[in-house]
Amino acid sequence: MIKKLLPYMSKYKKAAFLAIFFAVSEAIFELIIPLIMAQIVDVGVQNLDAAYTIKMGILMICIALVSLTCGLQLAKNAAIAGQGLGAELRAAQYRKIQTYSFRNIEKFSTGSLITRLTTDVTSIQNAATIGIKLLVRAPIMLIFACILASSINGELAMIFLVTVPILGCAVGFILSKVRPRFQAMQKCVDKLNTTLQENFIGVRVVKAFVRHEKESEKFKDGNDTLYNAAEKAFSLVVLITPIMQLVMFGSIIAIFWLGGNKIYAGSLAVGEMTSFITYSFQILMSLMMLAMVLMMISRSVASLARIFEVLEEEPDIIDPAEPVTEVANGDIEFRNVCFKYEEESKLNNLDKINITIKSGQTIGIIGGTGSAKTSLVQLIPRLYDATEGEVLVGGVNVKDYHLESLRNSVAMVLQKNTLFSGSIRENLKWGNPDATQEQIEAACEASCANEFIGRLPGEYEMDLGQGGVNVSGGQKQRLCIARALLKKPKVLILDDSTSAVDTATDAKIRAAFARDLKDTTKIIIAQRVISVCEADQIIVMDDGKIVAIGKHDELMETCEIYRDVYTSQQEGAGLSE
Repeated sequence: MIKKLLPYMSKYKKAAFLAIFFAVSEAIFELIIPLIMAQIVDVGVQNLDAAYTIKMGILMICIALVSLTCGLQLAKNAAIAGQGLGAELRAAQYRKIQTYSFRNIEKFSTGSLITRLTTDVTSIQNAATIGIKLLVRAPIMLIFACILASSINGELAMIFLVTVPILGCAVGFILSKVRPRFQAMQKCVDKLNTTLQENFIGVRVVKAFVRHEKESEKFKDGNDTLYNAAEKAFSLVVLITPIMQLVMFGSIIAIFWLGGNKIYAGSLAVGEMTSFITYSFQILMSLMMLAMVLMMISRSVASLARIFEVLEEEPDIIDPAEPVTEVANGDIEFRNVCFKYEEESKLNNLDKINITIKSGQTIGIIGGTGSAKTSLVQLIPRLYDATEGEVLVGGVNVKDYHLESLRNSVAMVLQKNTLFSGSIRENLKWGNPDATQEQIEAACEASCANEFIGRLPGEYEMDLGQGGVNVSGGQKQRLCIARALLKKPKVLILDDSTSAVDTATDAKIRAAFARDLKDTTKIIIAQRVISVCEADQIIVMDDGKIVAIGKHDELMETCEIYRDVYTSQQEGAGLSE
């Protein structure tokens, strides 16, 4: 798993190597200090040699300052490497997610993806920052402190043959048990984030249905579940500190007891005893640091596995080896197309679809809820791939196109009108980043968005707020249509995109399409028959199948489903034929 991280550290190798260098340097200088201290006590103080004591004291201060400088450089470079690794992992995940098809995205909840981009990455970058410092420094301190302590007195050093294995076994046991608990805790974070996301996005619905108390209870349940999972994980982690302290204090008591007897017997000098105690603290502190960093790594490994689930997910819609980069025209053909969302499903969402649409035609699609109208048009820009059969645009199978070229030639206004934080102009320029003011105004005139933009404070510079909260549903739809028109597409798909505008405005928009988009293939999915009755062809769908194709008058005579929809809408509007 660690090998997989190395490519993401490539930009920060220098900082990582410098951090390792300064970690080694700091450890070495710290190890020298107890030796100088022993000399001061056993030579300078014992012989009342003030000059020697002062000289060695100054040397010890200088080494301490050098060690401090190394420590500061270590902290700086470790932070650069750790934070850089985190930034690269976030960027890599975000880039990968952008390559996902709808099917790939549906494997992860939005809350889970956010957790992986934030909490999981933070866990890894913290482990990297601290790990670079401690995983290098602690083993050096541990090994050399043991060697130097043994060189002072081998018998006293035998104490560590008991304490080190005890600590090692205790830490190993805790680590083996805590990792699954950290994984469970991260899943609870996913669920809580999903709850928060749904609640914040649907805050108007929550208030409209007076569901705030129920949603608060739902959040409390998720929050309590996370708390319990975290408590279960950290109840093991906290055991490390008392075990460490118990072993450390036991070791110190044993060293004082045995060392005091040796001093009394004259086989150990006071300065040597002082140095030995200092090395003992360094050994035990090194073990404590190792335990802490191993615990962080154990948690980050769980996060790392979740991150690589995102990075290693293979997009199921990719460019072919030799893609076609030019869409000739807006011709569309469905050849015996079948489609289903789940491969395991026994039933197709679309079944045996055969359609031929000529460039420049206006096609209406009508049908009841669940008749797979949206599923049909999503196959045109390859938001999904057909399970069977072929979808052709401009006479070429959509699977043979460069995805960017295909999608730049197909503008789709989805059922859910999505605007982003920023000004109206910034949102419209999603359709064409280089659009001039004249082009923007022309697109807004065609979509009837100019009717309200002029009345808004700041007009095109007005901030829409998160998700376009500062405009109404009908205004959102018109802005989304204008954004699509700025692409100057060869195929324009409106998926029930005028449902929130009145019939007069709907008629104006359709008239503008007929006038300005003569060479563009226009596919209009609508619930209102009036929105499609003037189309060149109307496709009537039911239960994933095409039940009829024709003009309005033909369908009124031959298609019962179409006639029933039309009649019910006329009656509902209080009109008579």
